[in-house]
Amino acid sequence: MRLGVLFSGGKDSTLALHMASEKDSVVCLITVISRNKESYMFHTPNVDVTGLQAEALGLPLVRVETEGQKEEELADLEKAIRQAKAQYGIEGIVTGAVESVYQSSRIQRICNSLDLGCFNPLWMHDQKALLETLLAKQFQVIISGVFAYPLDEKWLGKQLTQDMIERLVALQAKYGLSPSGEGGEIETTVLDAPLFEQRIEVTDSAVEWHGSSGVYIIKKAKLTPK
Repeated sequence: MRLGVLFSGGKDSTLALHMASEKDSVVCLITVISRNKESYMFHTPNVDVTGLQAEALGLPLVRVETEGQKEEELADLEKAIRQAKAQYGIEGIVTGAVESVYQSSRIQRICNSLDLGCFNPLWMHDQKALLETLLAKQFQVIISGVFAYPLDEKWLGKQLTQDMIERLVALQAKYGLSPSGEGGEIETTVLDAPLFEQRIEVTDSAVEWHGSSGVYIIKKAKLTPK
């Protein structure tokens, strides 16, 4: 089956891409760039890096912008999926949804309207196990946003490690945080993965912190040999 992947450049969509490619043919990536940093649907930190990630993966990227207004942004997502279907003949969509019924139900509705399959390979998997799968498969993942107490700016830009996973699980027990950020607590950016033909090297970055949340901004990056 020819599949398009809804791709934010974060850990979940990249792992979903990896799992989908083991069984089917991934022919394109689909990225919606939201001007609203508090979008209900779309990952925003460092989403521009998807261009480099697509190049590293050797896959075409369908990019559509949206104002990111709740529910209205779904029309822009449908536009992107329609474009991918027309250009690349996709028969289904892959998402990185783990627990978000809000996102998965809306994507399913769009796929139904376009006569496309909808696949969620990470759906309801144990979150700690998913994080450990990333390490086992040698994904290089960094924290690009934190949005919940007691996470602070010291987490930003740090690479996912087993020690970090254990800390996140401990915070889940104490504060109810989702270890993989399913509640919006954490955003990530993937710099390398098994399917990447080159890895991404960050050459300039900055941290922005406001009150109790912040982002790690990749200002410049380049592809380097693995």
